[in-house]
Amino acid sequence: MKGHKIKKYIRKDRVIPGFDLTMGISLLMLSFIILLPLVSVLVFSFKLTPTEFFRLVTKENILNAFRTSILCSVIASFINCFFGMILAWVLVRYDFFGKRLLDGLIELPFALPTAVAGITLSKLYSDTGMLGKPLTILGLKVSYTKLGLTIALIFIGIPFVVRAIQPVLENLDSQYEEAAYILGASKVKTFFKVILPELRPALLTGFGLAFARGIGEYGSVIYISGNSAKEQTQVVSYIIMQKLNYVDYASATAIALVMLIISFFILLFINILQICQSRRTNHV
Repeated sequence: MKGHKIKKYIRKDRVIPGFDLTMGISLLMLSFIILLPLVSVLVFSFKLTPTEFFRLVTKENILNAFRTSILCSVIASFINCFFGMILAWVLVRYDFFGKRLLDGLIELPFALPTAVAGITLSKLYSDTGMLGKPLTILGLKVSYTKLGLTIALIFIGIPFVVRAIQPVLENLDSQYEEAAYILGASKVKTFFKVILPELRPALLTGFGLAFARGIGEYGSVIYISGNSAKEQTQVVSYIIMQKLNYVDYASATAIALVMLIISFFILLFINILQICQSRRTNHV
């Protein structure tokens, strides 16, 4: 009886009263902001026959754009996982002058307009740029190549990895490491056997988020990639914009649907990882 009274009291004592009203507002905003745009893509896609759909998405330039976007995003995400883990480790495990400034700079790609980032990177790595000029002398061209495209994706993707790993490192109990040292494990073995298994779900989450952002990125890659069909530096987002400019809504919608399916499975994979990690943590 006492437990029932406490439960009844908790239900009534809410900061925002009115479940029906708040749930209705939430569903309304969700419908207008997320569901309606997604449904519109599906509606336009269903107007195409399966033959027309596959004919549109299997054109050579579109397939090359998918290959470029996916390959560069995967490479950039792997690089971000490596350096993002190092950055998160430094920010969590060490105290040094300018730590708060460095921690804030990690989120600069979130705040900086992507077009500004693209123009800046394109100029910086051009043949006459501060970094591009010495690289050109060494025979390495960056701007208007897949290498430049990958660098841009690294720039916009690394905050996802750092912010995914950082809270896990902060909450990681140091007693596990101390126990490993007492049992005679080296620092390297302790990292791979004790620390890395705890970081793996967060690392995979950061990888998935960086990859999902990379394959749909437009502003930061549109300038540095060069958008050359011959050099295969066109990305999927540029192809969609190109089709819209040519008023080819059928092709744009078909490509967008493929991107939607890819993004859905990426997010599904991330959510499954988070659920598994949550169960593992609660079990422990």
